[in-house]
Amino acid sequence: MKILLVYPKYPDTFWSFKYALKFISKKAAYPPLGLITVASLLPADWETRLIDMNIEKLLVEDILWADYVFISAMSTQIQSANHVIDRCKAFLKPVVAGGPLFTADFEKFDRVDYLILNEAEITLPPFLHDLEKGNPKHLYSTNQFANVERSPVPDYTLVKMNRYSSKCIQFSRGCPFNCEFCDITAMLGHKCRIKTTGQIIHELQNLYDLNWRGEVFFVDDNFIGNKNILKIDLLPALQSWMKEHGQPFHFTTEASINLADDPELMKMMVGAGFLSVFIGIETPEEDSLEECNKVQNKNRNLIDSIKTVQRAGMEVLGGFIIGFDSDTPNIFRQQIDFIQKSGIISAMIGLLNAPTKSNLYKRLQAEGRILERWGGDNTSNAMNFVPKMDRMVLEKGYREVIHGVYGGKAFYERVKSFLIDFHPGVQNKNKVDLLRLVAFFKSVFIIGIFDNNRKYYWQLLFWSLFHRRDLFQMAITYSIYGYHYKKSYAKIF
Repeated sequence: MKILLVYPKYPDTFWSFKYALKFISKKAAYPPLGLITVASLLPADWETRLIDMNIEKLLVEDILWADYVFISAMSTQIQSANHVIDRCKAFLKPVVAGGPLFTADFEKFDRVDYLILNEAEITLPPFLHDLEKGNPKHLYSTNQFANVERSPVPDYTLVKMNRYSSKCIQFSRGCPFNCEFCDITAMLGHKCRIKTTGQIIHELQNLYDLNWRGEVFFVDDNFIGNKNILKIDLLPALQSWMKEHGQPFHFTTEASINLADDPELMKMMVGAGFLSVFIGIETPEEDSLEECNKVQNKNRNLIDSIKTVQRAGMEVLGGFIIGFDSDTPNIFRQQIDFIQKSGIISAMIGLLNAPTKSNLYKRLQAEGRILERWGGDNTSNAMNFVPKMDRMVLEKGYREVIHGVYGGKAFYERVKSFLIDFHPGVQNKNKVDLLRLVAFFKSVFIIGIFDNNRKYYWQLLFWSLFHRRDLFQMAITYSIYGYHYKKSYAKIF
């Protein structure tokens, strides 16, 4: 068999980093981990090719080469995914689809020949068996969860390594919490299923042997879902491996705010090479946290918790949501003030939306409030339900928050405030290399000369040279991030 693995294109969003990546001549942030894991589940004698449409075009000859086209996608990729399906069908190529987009809304994809839903470790083998027998079914699904200790090493040989700014691996699946707006537990369960430390070291060694050096993203939904395993097993082994190999990587991941409650865990993460962590803050409003069942964020000083993680030496990236039923027009100023005080540079601010598998969707559907139109991008000023707050007030307030957080002066003031007190536990990001030199000169030309925030750009660079020279590279990086965020939110600005 000849199998073409296709990853559809992302729209221009907050997380695409499209405008920032141009400064370092990269096409995309991360390769499609799901697809290259699926590739390792296919028979060894099958030919496989990967087309990531975020770094290259899907050509007619690619489609004609294939016996089957495998597609995986996130919800934000729905438009591109439909386009790929149409092109493949035009050439009479059978399409096999799986991943979060198709698992959540498989009823919308009747043109797909074979739907391999849920986790491929369970649902792909029976499809392959039936395909060999000549009688594959249209849909394969399961209520069971995969044993990730049997998950194969992703086939990174399919990846054009130098086109990406980072690489990714997965340690665990699932989350112990049950936030109403999230569909993770519906798809992957409450129990955090964990790979062995040996698997993780093997995957890192694989990346090392392929000559990757730099950032590695642990894509776990909640990396600290099992703290004991981290502290007893993974992190000590990770620290030893990193030391033996000359600290080739720095890591980033996602975690819940209760990370701040465990100084030992934070120290061990920094010691193992973790530079940053994304945390879902959502809202400073206690009633809204109660409404969405964000129990881990309740009854705590969220600013203090964020500062605790930052003092431990890790940057905090944050997710914020506007549009809860409990929100009043006061939420707009509250969000601006909170983000500015927190020192979170990369603050993803989105309107509330309800994924199909979430408890929020079920509740809103029962209330007759679901609108069946949404492109999957919660930073696009779109909502798939009727909010309690007047929609015009909500949209206007959302624009005010984006302006208040990413308007030139506000953004650069937040960067400076953060850099004054930050002492990174991992130094890799501040090493000067050719890539960073090129990025610096591009930033001087693009931001320092032609951008309307150039005044604040120069103020930050000169301030960092005189006051935090050790973080000068970070100041440049954040200036580039700010340029991207402003561009990606341009439709709202």
